[in-house]
Amino acid sequence: MARNRFLVSVRNETKETTLATRVMVADTFLSRLIGLLGKTSLAPDTGIWILPANAIYTFGMRFRFDVVLIDRSYRVVGLRKGIRPFSATWPNFRAHSVLELPQDTLSRSRTEVGDQLRIEKNE
Repeated sequence: MARNRFLVSVRNETKETTLATRVMVADTFLSRLIGLLGKTSLAPDTGIWILPANAIYTFGMRFRFDVVLIDRSYRVVGLRKGIRPFSATWPNFRAHSVLELPQDTLSRSRTEVGDQLRIEKNE
């Protein structure tokens, strides 16, 4: 992940839970292409927000993680738990962006399709 990218916090307003407070924004061609490549894990409370995106691939990844597909109004339109390395997801045409979070974040936060998220830039 690029050093100069900003961080955001992601909160599930529906469930009143926090998904992560240190999420890197990947909104350029290069930052979306690189994503989590080269990482050996995601630290707790971290992640990457890829936009625009409606699907992901995990070729070259070394660990499992959770995925949240989000529409333009930050409503959850799809979930993938424990995506394994060297796989890909089908496009979700309602999604505008994708959150990649540590494995078990979705279970811990009780996030479900239809939940409303709040994404705010960190100060």
